[in-house]
Amino acid sequence: MIDLLSAGLAEYGTRELPRKEHNKRILEYFADIGHEWVKNDETAWCSAFINYIAKKTGYPYTGKLNARSWLKLGQSVIDAPQLGDLVIFWRESPQSWKGHVGLFIRSGKSNIFVLGGNQSNAVNIKAYRKDRLLDIRRLNKIK
Repeated sequence: MIDLLSAGLAEYGTRELPRKEHNKRILEYFADIGHEWVKNDETAWCSAFINYIAKKTGYPYTGKLNARSWLKLGQSVIDAPQLGDLVIFWRESPQSWKGHVGLFIRSGKSNIFVLGGNQSNAVNIKAYRKDRLLDIRRLNKIK
């Protein structure tokens, strides 16, 4: 999972552009995973980002734009996460279809730090509350 994290870190700082401009790099994330129809960087892109780097590094990927689609890949390692594991959070409510996905960096007392896309409109490392955690998943490289 370290190569997945390295690929994500290589994109660090990629951010949405203001107004009517759109970051071509973010649009590449969508196009590369089969969503060429997305033409703006305001479309939620955390899952597109993780799909892009998973595909690029030889890991399985969902191809879907919803963060919770990652709950179906790999195995749960919620009790023993490692650097680069997938972290899936809920948004709005635990029952909502909405969520967020990123890569595990470290765990604090009440937060989990993840590298992800569309975190304050950029690829960066951000803390999320542990009480929003759905699961932590580990992928195995495609052979």
